[in-house]
Amino acid sequence: MVGHRLSPSKKAVLSLAGLAFALAGCAAESAEQAAGQFPGFFPVPPVTEQGQFTFDLYPVIFVIAVAVFLLVEGLLIWIVLRYRRRPTDEGLPPQTHGHNLLEVLWTAIPAAIVTGLFIATVNTLGHVDRLEPEPTGVVIDVTGFQWQWTFDYVNEELSFTGSGRDGPVMALPVGESVRIRLHAQDVIHSFYVPQFLYKRDAVPGRVNEFDVVVRDAGTYTGQCAEFCGLSHADMFFTVEAMTRADYDAWVSEQQTAEPTASPPPDATTIELTAVDTFTFEPTTLSAPADTPLVFDFRNVDGTAPHNVAIEAANPDGSDWIGLPVAEANQSATYLAPPLPAGSYEFYCAVHPTTMRGSLTVEGN
Repeated sequence: MVGHRLSPSKKAVLSLAGLAFALAGCAAESAEQAAGQFPGFFPVPPVTEQGQFTFDLYPVIFVIAVAVFLLVEGLLIWIVLRYRRRPTDEGLPPQTHGHNLLEVLWTAIPAAIVTGLFIATVNTLGHVDRLEPEPTGVVIDVTGFQWQWTFDYVNEELSFTGSGRDGPVMALPVGESVRIRLHAQDVIHSFYVPQFLYKRDAVPGRVNEFDVVVRDAGTYTGQCAEFCGLSHADMFFTVEAMTRADYDAWVSEQQTAEPTASPPPDATTIELTAVDTFTFEPTTLSAPADTPLVFDFRNVDGTAPHNVAIEAANPDGSDWIGLPVAEANQSATYLAPPLPAGSYEFYCAVHPTTMRGSLTVEGN
C-alpha cells in the first residue's frame, strides 16, 4: 500500500473543519444546558442584585477573550500557510529581526486590555462586596462543619442543621438585604449557590460576611464548593426565597413548633452518646420488639451537632430521623416508633457515612 501524505494547506483546512465541528457541538450542548439552567458558555441568569453585576461583566471578558483567541490563532494559521516551505524554495527566506511598530502594538494593546479589565473587575467587586454599615434586615450565621451546615437566625432565635444529603433550608425574604456571616468549625468550606453567581469561603478562625438581595422568589440548591473531606459530596443545602409575608409566616410557624411528645410509660429507654464525627458509644444496641423507643441522646462532641436516625424504621419503610439535631455539648430526647423484630442500622443523619451502628430488635 502506498501512503498519501497531506499537504500543509490541506492539513490546516482539516484542522479548521475539526475546530468548527467541535465548536458547533459545544454550542449545542450550551443551548441544552441553558434551557436547564446549567452553566454553559455563559453563566445562568442571576437571581440576586449582586449577581447581576457579575453577569453584566462576564460577556465583556468573554468577547475580548474570543477576539484575542481568533486574532492570535488566525495570525498563526496565516503565517503557517503564507510562509510555509514550498518545493521550489532553495535556502532560507529573507530573515527579519525586530519591527519597532509591531513590538509597540503587541505590547500596548494587551496592556490597555488588561488595564481596562482590571478597572472593570475592581468596580464590579466593589458593588458585589459592598456591605451596609449596619445590617437592617435578616441576619444569618452560617456554620460549615464536616459535613453539613447550621443556619442560625440571629434576630428570630432559630437554628437549623440539615439531615443527610437534603441539608438544611435557608429561608430568605426577597427584595431585602440579608446579611450572611460565614463560620467554619474544622476545615475550609465554601458557601455556593449557582444562581447567586457568588461563592465565599468559610475559614476557621475568621468570619466572612456579605450582603445579598434575592430578587426572584423560588427554590435554589446550594452546596459546599471546597473539597473538605470524605463526605464533601453530601454537603448540600437549599435556599427558599419568598415574599416578606410568607417569610414572616414561616418564622412564626418555626417559632411555635410543638416539641416532641412525651414518651409513653411502656417505652424502652436507650442511652446513646455521640463522641465525635466518627463514633457512637455504644455502636451496638438492642431493644424489644413492638415497643416505643426513647433515645436519651447526649452529644459530647464540642465541635459539631449530631442526632440519631434508624434506617427503614417508619411504617412506610422510610428512615426515622430524630429531630431537632443536638448541637455541640447538648442533649436531646428522641421518641422512635415501635419496631418489629429484626436487625436495623442506626446512624447520625448529619454524618451518615461515618457514624453508624447496629440495632437488634428481639421478639417477645
